[in-house]
Amino acid sequence: MNLESKWLEDFSALAATRSFSQAAERRFVTQPAFSRRIRSLEAALGLTLVNRSRTPVELTAAGQLFLVTARTVVEQLGEVLRHLHHLEGGQGEVIQVAAAHSLALGFFPRWIAQLRNEGLNIATRLVATNVGDAVHALREGGCDLMLAFYDPDAAMQMDPEIFPSLHLGQTEMLPVCAADANGKPLFDLEGEASVPLLAYSAGAFLGRSVNGLLRQRQLRFTTIYETAMADSLKSMALEGLGIAWVPQLSVRAELARGELVVCGGPQWHVPLEIRLYRCALVRKANVRLLWRKLEGGAAQSS
Repeated sequence: MNLESKWLEDFSALAATRSFSQAAERRFVTQPAFSRRIRSLEAALGLTLVNRSRTPVELTAAGQLFLVTARTVVEQLGEVLRHLHHLEGGQGEVIQVAAAHSLALGFFPRWIAQLRNEGLNIATRLVATNVGDAVHALREGGCDLMLAFYDPDAAMQMDPEIFPSLHLGQTEMLPVCAADANGKPLFDLEGEASVPLLAYSAGAFLGRSVNGLLRQRQLRFTTIYETAMADSLKSMALEGLGIAWVPQLSVRAELARGELVVCGGPQWHVPLEIRLYRCALVRKANVRLLWRKLEGGAAQSS
């Protein structure tokens, strides 16, 4: 098999733009020449990488997997060249991490600080995003690692052989609301009256977990606000507008200051597992080093 590195860069550009014309412009070649290079890549691999019948173009399942390898090879070539030209300054590889918003704020800083305290001086670049976009980035090589809450029902529809994961810690979602003048919750989950609910948008993983609890407990509520972001729900709860279920790691400070209070006992709490995901096709040295350390049981956090 004879592959040219420029074909891998072409394919990465096509995946990024989803357009032959835009990718050709980005690669400074004509569109016919660019199309021929993509077909040459497919011929060399014996695979169809691109579904050309769709607009914008889509990658086939084989194309999505090969994209991870293509980006890794291009990136590693770039790393070598930067080292040879003394442009890296000895900093080494940067690990790119995509994380759910609440984990990016409430878990990631402490976790990285713990790793560095244990002697693992890795350089990281964090992108806070929603879970769907994070999964997409991991699938297509847009990040090296993904930090997310484990979804036992869907398991994010990722093959564990290609996308292995590790347990990092445990937390839970707590029902919180603002306090009255006496420091008591403004709203009562055990009362007879319907409570104002600050809810997650349809399809949000955290929302599915909360909705299951609400059905089980048969809570009477009126939804007054919806969003996909836990921190936005927390902000609304701080204004005294209702009850929100948010990860405990997102409300540590507000609970300690008494700005928010937990308004339900353990029967109203929702357990959450924090997991780290990677793609087994990625060969970054620092990613492998971090994974080995975590598999050895170090830097586990809760």
